[in-house]
Formats: sequence, structure tokens, C-alpha cells
Amino acid sequence: MVTEGAPIARFDRIALIFNPGKFGMTARIEELQRGLSAKVPALRIEFLPTDFAGHARDLARSVAAAGRPLIVSVSGDGGYNEVVNGVMDVPGSRAVCTVVAAGNANDHHRSMPVRPLPEAVREGPVRHIDLLRITFGEEPAARVHYAHSYIGFGLTSLMAVGIESGGKGKILELLSVARTLSDLRPFELVRADGATARFDSLILANISRMAKYGTVSESGAPDDGRFEVVTLPHSGRWKMALMTFRAVTLGLGNQPSVSSYAFTTRDAVPCQIDGEVRHLPAATHVLVESAKGALAIL
Repeated sequence: MVTEGAPIARFDRIALIFNPGKFGMTARIEELQRGLSAKVPALRIEFLPTDFAGHARDLARSVAAAGRPLIVSVSGDGGYNEVVNGVMDVPGSRAVCTVVAAGNANDHHRSMPVRPLPEAVREGPVRHIDLLRITFGEEPAARVHYAHSYIGFGLTSLMAVGIESGGKGKILELLSVARTLSDLRPFELVRADGATARFDSLILANISRMAKYGTVSESGAPDDGRFEVVTLPHSGRWKMALMTFRAVTLGLGNQPSVSSYAFTTRDAVPCQIDGEVRHLPAATHVLVESAKGALAIL
């Protein structure tokens, strides 16, 4: 059960962060403006278009540094990830976040209770959810990043690339995922106790759904201080295909949950953070922790 917070009086303004070059965005922003002006006319609305990749983080950081803003990411998972990290860059910020789905991947939006933005601003409670805090490397060169939904290694990263490069629609996207299986290479991790494990896929999830159609867990909650660990040890491609098919149909069922998970990569491996893929070199130390109640959301 998420905790309720302050009502609308908490906000002193609304900041809409969006990519103006995305198809249909102009109409989407105009629709939001009309709805907000009708429901909450007293709240000032700031329109903050992004100019380049990573700009949403800069904008969110600037907004979160003053007052009591509601920061709305009109985007997919990747854009929302930038906004969340911008807010987390400001210790003690009183900003509240929310996302309006407007991207190719909207796993976070689908996994959370949703109501129209104007209605939520006027009547919805403020809640707190956990974030996944991932630390790459060790001090003094450690780098910290946050994920609102999931972090995946191996298969899930290739699924993201396959979905992005394939056609739109469930069947075409599943076919794209199937084609990526031929490019998958297993990767090896070294755990803190020195034991090694070889995987085709490793997913650390704070939500129940990812990769657009997969249900990775039935047991998790976004505010319990824990996250689910979904593993696929190295096996034949038919097992990977079976796991993917089960995820998009029946779901993967209950999964073990932890509050932290640490390892060192023995191989170079792709890493997907809220839909955005990056590549980790070999010998990278990785620590993932649940940052309980770290983000205030509407």
C-alpha cells in the first residue's frame, strides 16, 4: 500500500517536460494545457521542451531545485528516467513527479494506477515509490544512476533493441524479439562471495511488466523496499524462447525479492535501464539497491 501525502496545495506550479520533435507531441501538449487550465486554473504551467538527449535531466534538476513543483514527463520510459534522475540530483527536493505516456515504451505507466492528469492534479494523493539505485564501479570513481522500473542484462537488452528496430504492433515486435535471440551471447558474473554464474538473462525489477508485453513478476510492489530478481541461467535458445513466450502470455509468476544485489562483470555485457541500453565493460563492479520511498509521485 503506497502512502498518501499532501493534496494539490503542495504544488506551486506544473512543469511539462517533453520532446517537441516527437510525432503528435504538439497536439498532446495542447490537450494537456486545456485540461489543466480547466481543472486547476490557479496553477502556473511551465512548458519545457528538450533540445538533445539528456536535456530532460538538466531541466528536471533545475525545476526541482526550487519551490514545490509537479514535474510531468510527457514521454516514454527513457524520458521519464532522465526526469527522475534530475530530481534525484537535488537532495531534499520537494518536487513531485508523474509521467504522461508518450513514447514507444511505457512500462512504468502501465504498471502504476493511472488517472487523467488534470484529475490527478486536482484530486490525487501524493505517493512515494522505491527506485532502483545502481552504482557502477567503486569509490572514488563510482557512478550512480536511478531506475524507476527495471534494470536488465543480456536478453532483455537485446529485446529492447529488437523491439525498437522492428515494426510496431504486438506480433511484429515479438517476431523482432525472436530474431534477436540468434545474436545473444551468455555473460558471466562474479558474486560478492567469489562464486561465478553464467546467465542468458538477468532482470532486477521494481514493476511487474517490462519490454512492453512481458509480465516478469506477480509478487512485487513498487513501495516495499525490495525488488524482484528474474534469472535465466545459460541454456539452449529454446529455453530462452520459452521464457519469452511465457512472459508475454501467462507471465513468469512469483519471483524472489531482495533489497540489494551485487556482482562484478567478467564479460562485457549490455545493460538496459528503463528502456535505455548502455554497454558495461568487463570487470565492472555493479551494486543495485532499493532506494525505499525515494521518489514522490502523483
